[in-house]
Amino acid sequence: MGLFSRSKPKIKVEDKKKDNFSGWIKCSGCSEMIHANELTDNLNCCPKCDHHYRLTSTQRIDLIADKDSYKEMFKNIKPVDPLEFQDTKSYADRLKEAEEKTSNDEAISVGVCKIFEQDAALAVMDFNFMGGSMGSVVGERIVLIVEHAIEENLPVIIVSASGGARMQESIFSLMQMAKTSAALSKLDEKGLPFISILTNPTTGGVTASFASLGDIILAEPEALIGFTGPRVVEQTIKQKLPPGAQKSEFLLEKGMIDLIVKRKDLKKQIKFFIEFLTNNRIKVIEKLPQKLKNLLKMSEPEKKADRLAIVEINDEN
Repeated sequence: MGLFSRSKPKIKVEDKKKDNFSGWIKCSGCSEMIHANELTDNLNCCPKCDHHYRLTSTQRIDLIADKDSYKEMFKNIKPVDPLEFQDTKSYADRLKEAEEKTSNDEAISVGVCKIFEQDAALAVMDFNFMGGSMGSVVGERIVLIVEHAIEENLPVIIVSASGGARMQESIFSLMQMAKTSAALSKLDEKGLPFISILTNPTTGGVTASFASLGDIILAEPEALIGFTGPRVVEQTIKQKLPPGAQKSEFLLEKGMIDLIVKRKDLKKQIKFFIEFLTNNRIKVIEKLPQKLKNLLKMSEPEKKADRLAIVEINDEN
C-alpha cells in the first residue's frame, strides 16, 4: 500500500447539464465569461461591464411595478389573420409558435400598477414575441390603456422593444402608428404625462410613432434606436455611419432622447419624473417670491388646488 490513498468524492459533480449548457456565458459586451446566475441576480446586466441584456415583458413588469400590484387589462383582444398572410409559414402558425415560445398572446402587455405607491398605466413590449412587432392588437391595447389612463387620471409609461410594424398585417399594422399617436395627443390635452422608455432594440414604425412622443424619453445604455438598422441606412446613403450611430448615447448627444438610465435606477427615475410632471406646478409656486405668489393668487382664482397651496404657504410664512 502506498503512502497516500485517494477516495472518490461522495458528492457527484456535474460539469454540464443534460442539455450541455454549463451555465457559463461569454458576455456580448466585454467577452468575459459570466455565469447565468450572475446575470439573473444583476437584472440581466453583466456584472463586469454592465452590458444590458434583453428582458421579457414579465421581467420588465417585475422591475418597474411594485410587487403584486400589476393588473393586466384588455387581454381579451386577440390577434387574427385578416389577410391570410403566407410566407414560408402562415401567419396563424407564427402566432401559435410565438405564443408557445413566450407564454404571451401578443407582443405587448398593458395594465395598471403602482410605482412606489403611485398609480400608473403601464404597457410593456416583448421582443421575444415576433420581434416585438406592432400589429393591430398591439396598437389597440395601447390605445385602450391610454384611454383608461385619461378616464382615471393616470400617468402612462410605455416600454418599447420592437423591430417595427408587423409585415404579416401590412397596412393594418401601419395604421397603428397614427392610431396610437392620436390617442397620446388626447392624453396630452388632458395634461397627463407620458414617459416613453426605449430599450434594445426600438426601431421601425414604433420609433416613428408612439415611442418618440413621450414628454420624457428615457433609454437604456447602448440600446439600438432608429427607424431602420445601420446596415440598411449605409446601403441607402452609400456612406459609412459614424461610430455608435443609432445607439442611445449618440441619440442623447443629438437631442433625440432626454436621459440614459441604467436598469437598476429605472424605477426610481420613473417615480421622479411622474412626480415632476404631475406636481411640478405647485412645486414651482412654492419656490416663488411671496409677492409673485400673491399675484398668482389674484390672477388665477379658478385654480382651486393652486390657490389652496398658496394659502397654506402664506400661513406658514
